[in-house]
Amino acid sequence: MAQPPPTAAAATKRRRVLTAPPVWRELLLVVLFYTGYTLTRIILVQDGTGPAFAHADQILGVERALGLDVELHLNQTLLSVPWLARSANIFYATMHFIVTLGVVVWLYRYRPEHYRWLRTSIMTATGVALIGFWLYPLAPPRFLHSEGFVDPVTALHSLGLYASDASGTLTNQYAAMPSMHAGWSLWCGIVVVKLATQKWAKALGALYPVTTVYVILSTANHYVLDAVAGFALVGGAAWLSWVLYVRHPEPVIVARARIAHAITSRVRRDAAEPAPGPAAAAAATSANGNGATRSTYNSGRTSQPA
Repeated sequence: MAQPPPTAAAATKRRRVLTAPPVWRELLLVVLFYTGYTLTRIILVQDGTGPAFAHADQILGVERALGLDVELHLNQTLLSVPWLARSANIFYATMHFIVTLGVVVWLYRYRPEHYRWLRTSIMTATGVALIGFWLYPLAPPRFLHSEGFVDPVTALHSLGLYASDASGTLTNQYAAMPSMHAGWSLWCGIVVVKLATQKWAKALGALYPVTTVYVILSTANHYVLDAVAGFALVGGAAWLSWVLYVRHPEPVIVARARIAHAITSRVRRDAAEPAPGPAAAAAATSANGNGATRSTYNSGRTSQPA
């Protein structure tokens, strides 16, 4: 059967890119990805907490040199308003997951033509973030009591992400750089501001990353540079995914189609070549045997004296 030319295959792939994949496959992908992400975060801390606290000193030193060390002021201000601190604790523990999952579902359901590149961007950024957690473990500010930071969850006996000992031991609390709370919130903001039609929704999309950054800093869970790194990572991944999927997808898709076409043609060509049957194998053996006999005979004749 003749294969479609690469350009036709590329057009087919382009149409597929503009549609959402099957829902069962995406659900399975999300479950596997998030499970792997969570387990990897736990496994990454194997060398004790010493490097994490040393890195915290480095981060604070850089921020003080740049005049960016606002975390302590925000933390003390938040604790002076207990109801706001409790709200921030709950926001930190829940909205990171609820909003992100809600945006993913909304994107899949109502903006399927944008789903693939945006889904790829957040997964790519999150995967790269694991490298940061591994190479640069970082103690969050709430562990630096000597610097004056206070964890509002323990101080107010409030609900929060690490309110119980079990929740603290089942996650990597030193996976702070980059901040995926900040990164995922930026991704959600990009999606909503870019694709929502209502002005109030766009306003909420723009406000959500700002609120998230305030919460992660004031609750002493992250540093300013964590948020900057999270924003940069997600922004870079979104730009790269947009370029590959939307801006200039044709060269990439054509190249992939050509490679797939060449591989398929080679496989079919190899499959079309008949394998040697018993008769052909016997004939080949016989021919080889006769050839060997003649060679031996000729060799024997030439070895005799003239």
